[in-house]
Amino acid sequence: MSSPELETQIKVLDEHDMSELPSAGHMMTAVVEIPPNNPGSRPHRHSGPVYGYMLEGEMIFELEGDAPVVIRQGDTIWEPGGDRIHYQAANPGDVWARFVVVMACKPDEPMLTYVEPEELEARKHLRHPGPVVDPQAKP
Repeated sequence: MSSPELETQIKVLDEHDMSELPSAGHMMTAVVEIPPNNPGSRPHRHSGPVYGYMLEGEMIFELEGDAPVVIRQGDTIWEPGGDRIHYQAANPGDVWARFVVVMACKPDEPMLTYVEPEELEARKHLRHPGPVVDPQAKP
């Protein structure tokens, strides 16, 4: 008989309703690597929801309508996909930022689509004014 500390354990990190999953398509798992002091991808959107887990480093993660937030090793991210713009996944640090993402991709649609400057201008009222939220910051 094994002792409880040697048994497999499950720790729930995050949960989301499955209503945003496309009814068809495919799942994609990838490791995203952002160099130090790098703004990351330009504004874009995903065809379906994206779930991520930060492996190392840190990034500033910003979705349309939400304040930008600092994400660190062990933190999770969630994007609903669809129309909502992902403004930044910037690496403000001096080391590489790496995270795993699992993406639900709609059939016959690209997983990632960049947003044109004209659309960014038309939707600027939907972007949160900031500042960056750091959950570990001391008050």
